[in-house]
Amino acid sequence: MSISAILGRARRVQIPAGRIDYRDSGSGAPIVFVHGVAVNGDLWRHVAPALSSGHRCITPDLPWGSHSAPLEPDVDLSLPGMARITADFIAALGLDDVTIVANDTGGAVAQALVAAHPERIARLILTSCDAFEKFPPTPQKYLAVTAHSRVLTWIVAYTAQFRFVQRLPTAYGFVTSRPMPPDIMASYVTPIRRSSGVRRDFRRMLAAVDTRYTFQAAAGLAGFDKPALVLWACDDKIFPREHGRRLAELLPRGRFGLIAESRTFIPEEQPQRLVAAIEEFLAAHPVGAG
Repeated sequence: MSISAILGRARRVQIPAGRIDYRDSGSGAPIVFVHGVAVNGDLWRHVAPALSSGHRCITPDLPWGSHSAPLEPDVDLSLPGMARITADFIAALGLDDVTIVANDTGGAVAQALVAAHPERIARLILTSCDAFEKFPPTPQKYLAVTAHSRVLTWIVAYTAQFRFVQRLPTAYGFVTSRPMPPDIMASYVTPIRRSSGVRRDFRRMLAAVDTRYTFQAAAGLAGFDKPALVLWACDDKIFPREHGRRLAELLPRGRFGLIAESRTFIPEEQPQRLVAAIEEFLAAHPVGAG
């Protein structure tokens, strides 16, 4: 589970797919933060607390490879299935008028979420993320091969504990310009090394990757006629800036912006700039204002 106590009290909820651990702080209109593959709620440790004075900030450890409890067998872990899991999590907490803030693969999940399950979502904020043909991004395409082998998946999981491996482009090297703190990295890479069930979930998710789902999700954005903001990292080495502009254009009420001096993990590299952009967007589009 995420280790950052600043994110709030550790809680858990049961959904049809299995157990989801999360942290919860603040009060007011809810914000649900959706992370990407091979990270957990710790990604938002510099962002959610800064917003919790005026909002209920919820940071789930979604089952994308750095989760604590394996899912039920045979859960759908395609992109539509991941969106369903996120929708079920939101429903299980009884949330309405939710603002989604998403990053990396979580951004693709969020696109599929608002396209297929928009009823509880009031506002959408996408940051640098998978979209269109970048699913998975080029440095991680080798994982499609490892997904078909328990042994190869175990090797990837085992070697991810080593600092030099973490900084390779095929791991976490391109998402930040500097290494992330060792304790945070441990929270990301330990579950998949220690749990065969988590490795099983990870393999099944990778085996279900298909760009037809990202194109379907992007096409579905045209039906999300609610406030939306797309923020892209100026120095992103994985996801092209043009993808961010295209996503903003597909959203009927979308707006595009750039975050300077950041790679893909904007919440890690430029949390203050991200918080400022989120606060400005939320103030301009209050819940219930139409």
